[in-house]
Amino acid sequence: MARIAVIGIGNVLEGDDALGPTVARTFEAAYAVPADVEVIDAGTPGLDLTAYLAGLEAVVFVDAVKARGGAGELRVYDRAGILDRGPILAMSPHEPGLRESILHAEFQGVAPATILLVGVIPGSIAFGCQLTAAARAAVPVAVARVKAELEALGVPVTPRQPPLPPDLWWERPAG
Repeated sequence: MARIAVIGIGNVLEGDDALGPTVARTFEAAYAVPADVEVIDAGTPGLDLTAYLAGLEAVVFVDAVKARGGAGELRVYDRAGILDRGPILAMSPHEPGLRESILHAEFQGVAPATILLVGVIPGSIAFGCQLTAAARAAVPVAVARVKAELEALGVPVTPRQPPLPPDLWWERPAG
């Protein structure tokens, strides 16, 4: 059973909202982690996200975030930074979900002790299966931050030799 998870959140059909799944899959292709660490592309789970949290000691979410700044800028939030937002302010285009799932998990007594959000400010959340140039440039930065956060949690992160190609199926041409 996983004790730590990296969870990418986002809709791969809405431009830069695919940042979470893209970063999670890119991280997983570049690095190996122990069996008790799970890397998940959760899509847009809404309140179902609570089920992913049960039994974890720590979680690192990756998502596009609504924040002040330019497209492609990285933001990192801890539990307090996520929960201290008012109920109306959306952190991402698919809220409610993350904040409410954390609160729900806390109410049930199953919330991880450590909750982090590695976020990237999107350039566009328009319909389409491609990241903007700013978001694409932020992917390696976000992957490096996920790696650093896992290492800070004591997780050994080993580069894959050679790295695998990330399975970004939504970016492949149809046919």
